Amino acid sequence: MDTALLVLGAVGLVSIGFLGSVLLVSRRLDRPALDSDAVDVEKARREAQRILSRAEEEGQARAQAYREREEALLDQRKLETVTAEDRLIQRERTLEQRASNLAQREQMLIDREAGVSKLQGEMDDLTEQARSNLERISTLNAQTAREELVEQVREEARREAMLLVRDSEIRAREEADRRARRILATAIQRMSSDVVQETTVTTVSLPEEEMKGRIIGREGRNIRSFESVTGVNLEIDETPGTVVLSCFDPVRREIARITLEKLIADGRIHPSAIEELYAKAKTEVENSVRDAGEWAVVNAGVARVHPELVTLIGRLKYRTSYGQNVLDHLVETAHIAGMLGAEMGVDPAPIKRAAFLHDIGKAVTHHIEGPHALIGAEIARRFGEEAGIVHGIEAHHNDVEPRTLGAVIVQAADTVSAARPGARRAELESYVRRLERMEDLIGEFDGVDRVYAMQAGREVRVAVDPDVITDLEAADLVRRISRRLESDVRYPGQIEVTVIRELRITDYAR
Repeated sequence: MDTALLVLGAVGLVSIGFLGSVLLVSRRLDRPALDSDAVDVEKARREAQRILSRAEEEGQARAQAYREREEALLDQRKLETVTAEDRLIQRERTLEQRASNLAQREQMLIDREAGVSKLQGEMDDLTEQARSNLERISTLNAQTAREELVEQVREEARREAMLLVRDSEIRAREEADRRARRILATAIQRMSSDVVQETTVTTVSLPEEEMKGRIIGREGRNIRSFESVTGVNLEIDETPGTVVLSCFDPVRREIARITLEKLIADGRIHPSAIEELYAKAKTEVENSVRDAGEWAVVNAGVARVHPELVTLIGRLKYRTSYGQNVLDHLVETAHIAGMLGAEMGVDPAPIKRAAFLHDIGKAVTHHIEGPHALIGAEIARRFGEEAGIVHGIEAHHNDVEPRTLGAVIVQAADTVSAARPGARRAELESYVRRLERMEDLIGEFDGVDRVYAMQAGREVRVAVDPDVITDLEAADLVRRISRRLESDVRYPGQIEVTVIRELRITDYAR
């Protein structure tokens, strides 16, 4: 406002000066010219008034602009003031948060110091206790120390004796139960001994009687090595010209037979030769498995079978079900199913194929748990068999409800082949499953390499990895295996468990 008044004053002074100049000029003119120029003076006066008015308007406009600029600056300063206040508030909050964090850290440090002080106190107590014990021991003479040691040993022996008494009572009850079962099982096995003997032993002819001594070896070295490598029991008795191989697993028994025949033909019988010829015999059996699968496929009249599926089928050559050879059972079931399908007026080819593959799951049941029908169906599905054939496999034991005529025919053919007189013996199947169960249980222990159930299940030989199991651990392992068999397996009589740990070191001289 003050600036506007100054501007107006300046404009007024300029106007007065201008008018004074005009009057001065007019006085200097001659009197005659005064009248003639009156009009010019009036014009000048009016022009001066007009200039004065314009100056006043410009002053007012400038004053208005100045006021507006001052108001804008005042608003900007107010805004800056508010912003500065917000910043100060935010800084105060940040400082408060930092102060809170510092307080928490300080409390944590205080707690840690308290914990350290507590631990230090406990360490001091332990140190003092140890010092007192050392001082007490240092004051004991030899006789007093010996008496304390004897008392401690006596207390531990008393505790061990109580445990042994309890274990003895438990074993006595279990032994009574086992003997009762053995008496019953012995009476039952008299009716089934011939069946087991016919299907679990193989007789090998000898060219001369002296070969028995060479098979046995010095102090039984060769026969022990043979049984340890093959897992088959070798029985040498007074029967002239023959030895007997006994094992519930037909594949191991066949490999052992080929190994023994090769040893007899070679004439050199010692542990290293046994291992070498065992590897060759195992390869021959694998080739025989493949040949058996191809023979079965041709004999059953089934075409376009996957090569890996043929190998699985060939493994069933050495698998029996209730005393019946499974591979022969598959071929027989395929023929029966084909004839039934032809008699009923349906296409026999897919029915024969499903019947031929219906027990393929038995080739891997010792590796995969579950019903062999469902396992076989999954194998067939994996190798691209049709849905109808897969259904016939999975439904032949009613694990899946039969939905097609082909599945019903496969069921009927399977029943006809299995139920014919002399086809199966239930006792052998339960016997084999019991021995397989024993081997599987023992194989679950750490460090076990191979497990062989021998002597009709009355003896188990366990070969362990010498890098994993030490001699002391082997002694503990045999006890743990015995306890496991006692708790999980039912058997007549007793089972002899032998753990074999053999460390071999080989080097070559060059």
